[in-house]
Amino acid sequence: MTLLEDLSTWASTLELDDVPTRVVAFARSQVLSQLAAARAGSSHPLGQAVQDAFGPPLQPDPARSAYVLAALTSWLHFDDTAYAGHLSNSTVTVPVAYAHALGLDGRALLTAVIAANECAARIAASATLGPFRGQHAAHTHLAGSVSGRLRCEAAPAGRWVSAFGLAFSMPPWPLMRGLLGSSASVLSAAMPVRVGLDACDAAGAGLRGPADILEHPDGFLARYATVPLPEAVTAGLGARWHTETLSFKVHPGGPGLDAAIDCARELYAVAGAVDPDDVEEVVVTTSLYTMVVEQRSAGYLDGARSPVSALATSTPYLVATALLTGGVTAQDLAAPAVDDERRWRLAAKVRVEHDVEMTRRSLVCDVPFGEALRQAGDRAPLWLDEVGGGWLVDLVGTVGPPSETFERAEKVTPARVCVRGRNGDAREAERMIPEGAAGEQTRTGHPAIVRAKFLATGGAAHDADVAAHLEDATPAEVRQLLDSALRHRP
Repeated sequence: MTLLEDLSTWASTLELDDVPTRVVAFARSQVLSQLAAARAGSSHPLGQAVQDAFGPPLQPDPARSAYVLAALTSWLHFDDTAYAGHLSNSTVTVPVAYAHALGLDGRALLTAVIAANECAARIAASATLGPFRGQHAAHTHLAGSVSGRLRCEAAPAGRWVSAFGLAFSMPPWPLMRGLLGSSASVLSAAMPVRVGLDACDAAGAGLRGPADILEHPDGFLARYATVPLPEAVTAGLGARWHTETLSFKVHPGGPGLDAAIDCARELYAVAGAVDPDDVEEVVVTTSLYTMVVEQRSAGYLDGARSPVSALATSTPYLVATALLTGGVTAQDLAAPAVDDERRWRLAAKVRVEHDVEMTRRSLVCDVPFGEALRQAGDRAPLWLDEVGGGWLVDLVGTVGPPSETFERAEKVTPARVCVRGRNGDAREAERMIPEGAAGEQTRTGHPAIVRAKFLATGGAAHDADVAAHLEDATPAEVRQLLDSALRHRP
């Protein structure tokens, strides 16, 4: 059997009783977190423009709904991440749209979300050691949309294989100029969702895609991976649950900036807002991953005229915002906040420094890279050398065998923020694992973390209560939850 045939056979027959309760709990939180992301996106001018162009989040046509939801939830970097990828922009939005249209109950919705997570994460993981990761790995949403929809429709495995094959015959190749330098990032998840849903329609009408499109010498991995990991697609089905590698975003911004924002929030909580005129400099010490993101976004910054995608990945702007206000929200990425001259004066004093040990820890932990490096084994140095050169190969060293389960998965994206005053005083905070990121605190605390996120976007407490017991929700309760959470524009 091909990779897609194995994966489709497993995912198309997955039932919620097959899934450990701890994994189901992650999926419940993921649904509520993504509803919060949609609400935040709707409150931003770009989200309002999306709805002006394509309509509201819930429409009679579920494919149109899924497209709008994907366009509302990705570009603020308020969506959740996993090993591997930003899954929820397809793995939640598509099941939500089809559950609403088809009248599914909570068990069916959660089953579709988990099936979609496992398919999308595994295919994304197979190409993680390549040119695209995170939001820019838009092919993730081909897999998420196909599996999310077809599990809602209880489609047979053969249709999954053909739909996957058709979608991955024409995968997206995003260009950084558009994603960081314009509003194009708003459509970065929505466009592949549309392709995936079209592939489902085509497969349903009898069109066939190549079952070996992932591993064929002329196929997807040959083009999209520096070090292909075909084994990641089917490794440990039913044992390695990618859903429990989820990290829940508590504020917009990223990738890799969460710990720095958390540090700035901590400093604000202790001493209140800083006065930019009293600050000599702000030093953000972090990993190579965050450094690279910062370097790329810096070229697209232009003060208040900066594209939202550049602001959302700018360490100086986001850290300055958190030091001045105590946090970062969707409103901080729009006027009048971006017109605040004090933020830009403080941002100009932010300096980002590299810490070698932080880089090592970010690369050897499970998410976002460590597990891929372990699966690559002797092939891992090829990618590490391409990313950073021989010193990075030496720094990472031997990473050990792949994980049998993800029950103890961690996402370490460290940062240290030091605010140095003109009077010689210095205040400092450090964080290894950001709030909400995969790790021990999130494993036990994610329901409360996500509930607070949803309520902070204006979501109703009753809706959060329903989501907390989603597997028990009737079709009517699911529909009411989605109507309440998504029809109200914040």
